[in-house]
Amino acid sequence: MPLKAIALNCTLKAEEGESSSTDAMIAVLGKAFHQHDVEISETVRVAALNIKPGVTSDEGDGDDWPALREKILAHDVLIFGGPIWLGQIGSVAKRVLERMDAFLSETDDQGRMPSYGKVAVAAIVGNEDGAHFLSAQLFQALNDVGWTIPAVAACYWVGEAMGSTDFKDLPETPEKVTKTAGMVASNAAHLAGLLKEAPYPG
Repeated sequence: MPLKAIALNCTLKAEEGESSSTDAMIAVLGKAFHQHDVEISETVRVAALNIKPGVTSDEGDGDDWPALREKILAHDVLIFGGPIWLGQIGSVAKRVLERMDAFLSETDDQGRMPSYGKVAVAAIVGNEDGAHFLSAQLFQALNDVGWTIPAVAACYWVGEAMGSTDFKDLPETPEKVTKTAGMVASNAAHLAGLLKEAPYPG
């Protein structure tokens, strides 16, 4: 069975058509994953949805999380994309992590969470330093709720301190970013394939 990936764009921009540097970074990873026969079936702009605050899998009427949760768990690889704001991951990404907290109490008979056997990587952009700190936050939280993190799991770009250039406005993707994206995709695809064939025993 071919591997499937889904991307979450946790930009703060709610309009689907509005240009986003996170989308641009996800696109770089999408090309890299394509080289390993993994296609991104969908990129979801989370801010365009009504993801209610809370730590359960369904927060009642109007909550869009249950449908998004189902989509996420139907894939083998999660590309978690988000921007740096005030030196930390944006609030939309934090909302997603908080909703995944419910996985802790949704285990099967072997104690495995719904995310067990699935791989997560990060796509991070920003105009200030903080990518390593964001990766640390993100990967610890995702691992806590059952996701598997491969080696070299983050592809990021940060602009000059106090600068005004966005990743989406660069004339071309920096070679180092492209090379890192290739490593992220290669490792993630390899690991997801192994876990699909031999799931965690719990």
